Amino acid sequence: MADPYLSLWLTFIGPHLAEIERGSADRVIETIKVGSSSWRGRAIGPIVREGLSRPLPFKGLTGETVGGYWTRTNVPEVDIIGADRSPLANVITFAASIKWLVTEVFSHSDLSALAAVIVQFPGANANTPHFAVSRNGASPNSGTTL
Repeated sequence: MADPYLSLWLTFIGPHLAEIERGSADRVIETIKVGSSSWRGRAIGPIVREGLSRPLPFKGLTGETVGGYWTRTNVPEVDIIGADRSPLANVITFAASIKWLVTEVFSHSDLSALAAVIVQFPGANANTPHFAVSRNGASPNSGTTL
């Protein structure tokens, strides 16, 4: 779903309207606090992909199309893939992982996991640019520049 406000409503508010009307909004607020972390990551993905699909000022980040990649089991899952064409790419031009958590930063192990997955894609190799999109930056030893 591309509209984050509608997604928020359908995920947290709509299913709990009866509770809110009965004056139990505090329970709904607790549900939002517990579930908002994973929702936030899914909600920001389409916004970041849309931004990266526009002309980019970053050297080396080019591609005709920007999307994500996952299988039915979500293994592997890559939040952002830049490619030379769609729907079947010949060349993967870049890849990125989104980490949009309140307190955690993008770590060296996150970067290593992304690098290990990228080389499995046809059209990608060890030199394919990869990076993080993070709410809180990266750990000093992650090897990324954000």
